[in-house]
Amino acid sequence: MSIVRTHGSAEGRTRATKHGGLVYAVATAPGASPSMAEQTRLTLEALEKNLVDGGSDKTRIVQATVYLMDMSKKAEMDEVWCEWIGEPENWPQRACVGAELAGDNLVEIVVVAAAK
Repeated sequence: MSIVRTHGSAEGRTRATKHGGLVYAVATAPGASPSMAEQTRLTLEALEKNLVDGGSDKTRIVQATVYLMDMSKKAEMDEVWCEWIGEPENWPQRACVGAELAGDNLVEIVVVAAAK
């Protein structure tokens, strides 16, 4: 069974990896943004691109882990997430975790999606 990797600009890691009927993808916002809502929006745009490039899309996400620098901003992230993810039939299982993130990142999202 082959592994297909979609490389990005970050050294030592991929934006998406496809294996065994699943696509594993990750994203952060390109560049710093001061608000959780804007960083979440930019992160989800990048994630959607990574999923498509990896052979899936946001309607096929089965599991998501959202890492937040500041859990007190979770409601801001949730509002943007719910707008982005859409109809209930597209909702994945999701966890949200407080984490120390690199640089100016406020949010990082890791997903597993069914491949097309």
